[in-house]
Amino acid sequence: MSSDDATRRAGAILTVDVGAIAANWRGLRDAGRAAGRPVDCAAVLKADAYGCGATVVGPRLAAEGCRQFFVAHLEEGIALRKAMPEHPIYVLNGLLANTEADFVEHDLTPVLNHLGQLNSWRAAAQRFNRPLDAIIHIDTGMHRLGFGPEEAQVLINERGRLRGLRLALLMSHLVASEEPNNAINGEQLSRFRNFVRAMPGSPTSLANSSGIFLGPDYHFDLLRPGAALYGINPLPGRDNPMLPVVTLEARILQTRRIDAFQTVGYGGAWRSARPSRVATIALGYADGYFRILINRTHVHLAGHRVPVIGRISMDLVTIDVTEVPEALSETGAVVEVLGPHMTADDLADHARTNAYEVMTALGRRYARVYIDTPPEGEGESETEPETAS
Repeated sequence: MSSDDATRRAGAILTVDVGAIAANWRGLRDAGRAAGRPVDCAAVLKADAYGCGATVVGPRLAAEGCRQFFVAHLEEGIALRKAMPEHPIYVLNGLLANTEADFVEHDLTPVLNHLGQLNSWRAAAQRFNRPLDAIIHIDTGMHRLGFGPEEAQVLINERGRLRGLRLALLMSHLVASEEPNNAINGEQLSRFRNFVRAMPGSPTSLANSSGIFLGPDYHFDLLRPGAALYGINPLPGRDNPMLPVVTLEARILQTRRIDAFQTVGYGGAWRSARPSRVATIALGYADGYFRILINRTHVHLAGHRVPVIGRISMDLVTIDVTEVPEALSETGAVVEVLGPHMTADDLADHARTNAYEVMTALGRRYARVYIDTPPEGEGESETEPETAS
């Protein structure tokens, strides 16, 4: 299918720059190596690579030199394995009951979060009569997943519980790495160091995207960036060091004139204060454009900032184009929803959420076009576009 076909039939087009993702990965990898230590850099591809398409992003990062990948769910790992037959893929949510054979069949490594998972995975190694890779996740303060202090001590005291397994990584997860002055960062670092000292000989990992910017003490052997790869700012309140990755554009389906004091959309949630022109664009909350954005955000059209007005519908959004020249706001005109003028971080502020939710909510109905912007000075390529089913 040609690029023209992919975009001609779509009401909204999501463009993903895999070259920018690759550049962001290189920058994060280099930040980890700045202190001169041989630190490796993985990539977190959970939630379909934060809405960008894991089976496209993963191979592109592998070509860039990334060698280790994380997902959240077993099914995500199975889908990624089909696109990436060789590289280690780790499943963060761990080992659900009766899934050991699935992990072995698809050559996936579980992140073991408690002794029960460890016992099941060790039993699988015995059943399949082969050593199996495993990651041990230590809870140093998040209090979600991971070995708590008592179970961690059991593991320290009884190293034989790992017999039959190859310990690929010891890891933990930071609670507030985007807050460099938060004391919990240092507390977690100390707890993780203590565990690592008691379990020598295995690679270690602590730093997520924001954790990379806490400095070399947090880098250990493997960095695990996720959000920053996709252009989300890992340094809230400061300039974003990452390149933008996505652009979302929607077409105008219809433009109409209304008189003053007329309502627009369900419930009459917006009323015109003057004779106005209202355009309707082809996306809605079914595409991840949140209902809370009612009367509180804007889009961009032909250099003009255009208010979003009225309730967000399932498939439609209305905008006030009164100030835009009519020739630029006709049916078929393309409106920038996300892009240079409205980043995922910006839209998240308007929606009272975070950019992670904005990115992972990106709808499957968009025509997805992948471009690969090369380093400055080289030509740009475009991959075969996809229209989501």
